[in-house]
Amino acid sequence: MSPHEKAQRVAQALWSQDQASQGIGMELLEVGIGRARLALRVEPRHCNSFGVLHGGLLAALADSAFAFACNSHNALTLAAGFDIDILKSARPGDALVAEAVAVHQGGRSGLYDVKVMRGDELVAVFRGRSARLKDRWVVPELEV
Repeated sequence: MSPHEKAQRVAQALWSQDQASQGIGMELLEVGIGRARLALRVEPRHCNSFGVLHGGLLAALADSAFAFACNSHNALTLAAGFDIDILKSARPGDALVAEAVAVHQGGRSGLYDVKVMRGDELVAVFRGRSARLKDRWVVPELEV
């Protein structure tokens, strides 16, 4: 099995159990080794009292892309922390895409950057720090 095929199998397994991302209304677009893209069409239910996308849900979109990217190798990986800079507001009807890419993955710690875009417009920048759990796999039969 190629690394790309393994990443696809891992993503399918993760997505099948990811009630949070699905419940919010995210869509898994693409996963590769050390990268992932997820989408969210902003709905009124996602908005705060100012009529803009709740910052926590914007962070959740970026965090979900981060999770799929850092687990793409099949080593069970969790967030150790993240920072997000919100550059623009999003409103109902906006189509957002979060694209995560590995900046560094070494041993048990990793660093990933996520850009959240509305078309060609940058909405947010997220940097996630990951921690791999020793000898734990997303899909055990695939191992690393």
